[in-house]
Amino acid sequence: MAMMIRAASLRGFVPLVEELGGDADRLLARFGIARAALESDEGLIPITANDLVLDAAADELGCPDLGLRLAEAQDLSILGPLAVVIEASSTVAEALTLASRYMFVHSPALSIGVEDDPWGRRGVVALTYRKDLDESAYSPQAMELGLGLFHRIAVMLVGSIEGLQSVEIPHQPLSPVGRYLAYFGADVKFGRPAAALRVERRLLDTQFATADDAIRRLAVDHLVGNYPDPARKVSTHVRRALAGSLGTGTPAVAGVARLLTVHPRTLQRQLAAEGTSFEAVLDEVRRDAAHRYITTTDLPMGQVAAQVGFAEQSTLSHAVRRWFGCSPRALRRTAGTG
Repeated sequence: MAMMIRAASLRGFVPLVEELGGDADRLLARFGIARAALESDEGLIPITANDLVLDAAADELGCPDLGLRLAEAQDLSILGPLAVVIEASSTVAEALTLASRYMFVHSPALSIGVEDDPWGRRGVVALTYRKDLDESAYSPQAMELGLGLFHRIAVMLVGSIEGLQSVEIPHQPLSPVGRYLAYFGADVKFGRPAAALRVERRLLDTQFATADDAIRRLAVDHLVGNYPDPARKVSTHVRRALAGSLGTGTPAVAGVARLLTVHPRTLQRQLAAEGTSFEAVLDEVRRDAAHRYITTTDLPMGQVAAQVGFAEQSTLSHAVRRWFGCSPRALRRTAGTG
C-alpha cells in the first residue's frame, strides 16, 4: 500500500485555494484526491498526492508561501490522537520522544527527532523534521508546511521558543527571505542537509502546563491498541527492500528473503498472514515509483520503465493503464510536468 497521510494535513487547503481564486476541486482531482476525503481529519490520502497538490497549487496560483500560509491555519489538533499524547506530556523532551515513536499514526513517511547540532555548537540541538524520500519525492511546499507547523506547535506548547538559534530548510527560498524571517522570528538557513529548528538544549527540559500523566498513559494505550506500528509488519520490510532495489535487476522473492534472512516460503506465509503477497507488494512499489517518476520528473518513459524494473517500455504502458486508467504520457500531462 502506498504511504499515506491523514487528511488533516490538508486542513485549510480548500478555503485557501478558493481565496486565491483557484479551483480546489480541479486541483484535488488532478492528483486523484476526492474532496470528500478531506471532510474527515481521520481519512487517509497518499502522501505523494498530498505533496504534489501543494506544489502544483503554489505554482498555479502564484503563491510561493502556500505551505507557510497553511501552517498558519493549522495547529496541534491535525495530529489527532497523537496530539493528546503530546499535550499531556510532562516536558518537551518527553513530547518529542513520544511524537517520534508514534508519528506513523499521522504518516509513516514522516519523522521527527532530536539530533546533534549540525553546526557543532555546544549546548544546541537540532529538532529535525524528515520525510522518507525512498517512499515519496521531496516537496518544497510540504516541507515548509511541516516545518512551519512544527514551529507553530512548539510555540503553542511552550509559549515562545527562547533560544531558537536558526531554522534549517533543505531547499532554496521559495519566497522573499523576509517572509521566512517574519514567520519564524529567527535566522533561516537554506540548502541545508535536513529541515530543523536549532534550539538551546535547555528547551528540552521545559515543562508543559498541560501535563497529565493519567491522560498521557490512556492516550498512549489508545495508540498502541488501535494503530499497529507498520514498521513491525513484514510487508513493510519487503516494501523497503524492493524500493531500494528497483532498477538494479529483476526483483525476486528469493533475493528479498535472503536480505531479510528468512526462507522464501516462510516469507510468503508471513505476507499471506498480513493479507498480501510478494507479487502484490512489488506491484504497489512499482506503481508508486512509476507515479513519482512520471509526475515529478521529465525522464523519458524508457528510463522510467527501467527505473521501476520493467524490461520494456510497453510493459510500463500496460501497467500504468491498469493502475491509473490512462497512458504514461497522459498521466504526465495531467500532473503538468510534460
